[in-house]
Amino acid sequence: MLNKPETYWNNVLFADESKFNIFGSDGRIMVWRRKNKELNPKNLVGTVKYDGGGVLVWGCISASGLGNLVFTDGIMNRVLYLNILRDYLKLSAQNSGIGKNFVSYQDNDPKHTALNVRLWSL
Repeated sequence: MLNKPETYWNNVLFADESKFNIFGSDGRIMVWRRKNKELNPKNLVGTVKYDGGGVLVWGCISASGLGNLVFTDGIMNRVLYLNILRDYLKLSAQNSGIGKNFVSYQDNDPKHTALNVRLWSL
């Protein structure tokens, strides 16, 4: 990837999604303390029943700037991901001036590498 000419990167779109929570994190929060020491109250995080809410955002970026942002509730699966790509990836490329001949980069999340997404990307 590093040996590509600079002009190559003018036709690349990087896409991914992320969840933004209203309260806290979906993951584990770790605090290191010495054995037999009490937890410091400043390291305690309150909890909210029923998740507390959040939003899932899909977006893309290129050398020319930002593409569309798509806000969605719920869980992103391969069907929803493909629908977002169909509706917004090409549109983002056109709006950023890249046009139809662009290269899409994404990570290896299972929904990104699902068969329906790979077939659509051909």
